Amino acid sequence: MGAARKRILTGDRPTGRLHLGHYVGSLRNRLSLQDEYECFFIIADLHTLTTRPDKSHISAVGENVREMLLDYLAVGIDPDRSVIFLQSGIPETYELNLIFEMLVSVPRLERVPSLKEMATTASLESMPLGLLGYPVLQAADILLPRATLVPVGKDNEAHVEVTREIARRFNRLYGEVFPIPDALIGDVPSLVGTDGKAQMSKSRNNTIDLADDPATVRTKVMGMFTDPARVHADIPGRVEGNPVFIYHEAFNPNLEQVEDLKQRYREGKVGDVEVKQHLLEALNEFLDPIRDRRAKFMRTPSIVEDILIAGTKRMRDEAMETMSLVREAMGMYRLPL
Repeated sequence: MGAARKRILTGDRPTGRLHLGHYVGSLRNRLSLQDEYECFFIIADLHTLTTRPDKSHISAVGENVREMLLDYLAVGIDPDRSVIFLQSGIPETYELNLIFEMLVSVPRLERVPSLKEMATTASLESMPLGLLGYPVLQAADILLPRATLVPVGKDNEAHVEVTREIARRFNRLYGEVFPIPDALIGDVPSLVGTDGKAQMSKSRNNTIDLADDPATVRTKVMGMFTDPARVHADIPGRVEGNPVFIYHEAFNPNLEQVEDLKQRYREGKVGDVEVKQHLLEALNEFLDPIRDRRAKFMRTPSIVEDILIAGTKRMRDEAMETMSLVREAMGMYRLPL
């Protein structure tokens, strides 16, 4: 019998449809992870409350969950090989989060570099307690399934370190219950937005969504930022940092064509329209199978709920087992109701 596969926990906040930046940054990596590891993919709806607590955002979460799961399925995440679950459907999350809050100090959390940036991005005037405790809730997410690996970008490694510290302290105080998870640092690039000004983001309206139809993709590609100094096609253009070529490198499998376009662009022998037309063809070739799979899944209206219920039930079994171990280790009194 072979060794048990290592267990992974990763996921997303349901803030809307996923886009090409999500694919490059995480989804592509997850497709290979589900073959190598036992994967738990969390749709982290509770985490949306940390920066979006207003009712309008909360009421949109249900539809966002549906859209996100359809995107998961469309790119090839397989619910028969991976567990996809809804964070708020696991009551044990709240319980373990409370216990973990007792094991970490406020000054320690204030040293997590990304939290202030999250508050600034969300235009929050002050740091809410829930946002300060974001890494603690993440620790509960990671340790409830007793995950041993957490795929993150280098900038989020500090969050996993908080989890490791909490796990060590719990084990030291009460006994060995939790593994000490490692951060699985991948080469997670960010994809510049179509405006060329920042990372692709819904809030900046500079995305190409995985679910966009061909007409929408055409409009977005043809409106993409290129080299602002190039006012005519016969003027040599800059390839480095040019969003159109960044996308060509990420999504155009015809490397010979890409190199030819780069050379002619630098020499002022090809116009932006032709370069964008080739990009449009490459993107639609990439997106067509994703669109087809999405349409197939959408023909079965109950599939999202069925998959989410099955995955959440599976995760609840893991969570209840973990909390049984936690309570036993801590010697917590349980009222015999």
